[in-house]
Amino acid sequence: MVDITSTQSRVATGSWVSCFERHSFVWVFGILAVFSLVLLLAPTVVVIVASFTSSYSLRFPPPGYSTRWYEALWTQSPEILNAIVLSLKVASISTGISIVLAVAATLALARRREQWARAVEAMFLSPLMLPTLALGLALLMLFNLAGFGLSFWTLIIGHVAITAPYIVRTTSASLVQLDKSLLESARSLGASSGFTFRTVTLPLILPGIAAGAFIAFMYSFDNVAVSLFLSDARSEVLPIRMWHIIESNLDVRAAAVSGVLIGATVVLMLVMERLIGVSRHIR
Repeated sequence: MVDITSTQSRVATGSWVSCFERHSFVWVFGILAVFSLVLLLAPTVVVIVASFTSSYSLRFPPPGYSTRWYEALWTQSPEILNAIVLSLKVASISTGISIVLAVAATLALARRREQWARAVEAMFLSPLMLPTLALGLALLMLFNLAGFGLSFWTLIIGHVAITAPYIVRTTSASLVQLDKSLLESARSLGASSGFTFRTVTLPLILPGIAAGAFIAFMYSFDNVAVSLFLSDARSEVLPIRMWHIIESNLDVRAAAVSGVLIGATVVLMLVMERLIGVSRHIR
């Protein structure tokens, strides 16, 4: 009788300990997850709330609320609008060039297993591992050694260098998952390489290309480091313009621009996730 009682007691104690360990693990990681989420979202919330201030300087919490700075952004800020247009132009051109280069490189390298192919692929992806400040400085030194002055096109080249790896990454992931039997069937039916690419390969890897292009466009539009080193006096993109107005007088219009960018980014992310499932291609 004593042995049965002690055994039941040990079983009950072990069950309680196991339950405590399981729930403590969930609670600890749940608290860490909530803390991380607050840490990531708090700056965004502060910027959005501050952008609706009624005062003439940035402060949190605002003394009052108004949309005056959003109105001023569109009616009294031609230099900011010009910077937005230039940033859109730079991001569009660099993303378009990156798509062509990245897709061509991926088609040549994705299914190869030779050492030289892996080395070339690592070279294409190396900008992802380098600090953008170091990359921008290195490109500036390279252009100086080559005798090229800073211009709009040096800025484009720099943005292509930092955006192409994202498209290479997502496109190669889509291409690796492509069923080889589809390509073999097209060839067995007499389709040429170009026709096979247009009708079979491209439609199947297009979601991966689109996902990489979206990430590349947003990264180019919001980049500061490379733009800071490679833009000339006439090519002031939006991040540099915002840098200057915050550095000089904490202009509230910078918070209004940030609010617009945050809203536009969220909308674009939802649209792209709905259309092509961006999250499936960047895991």
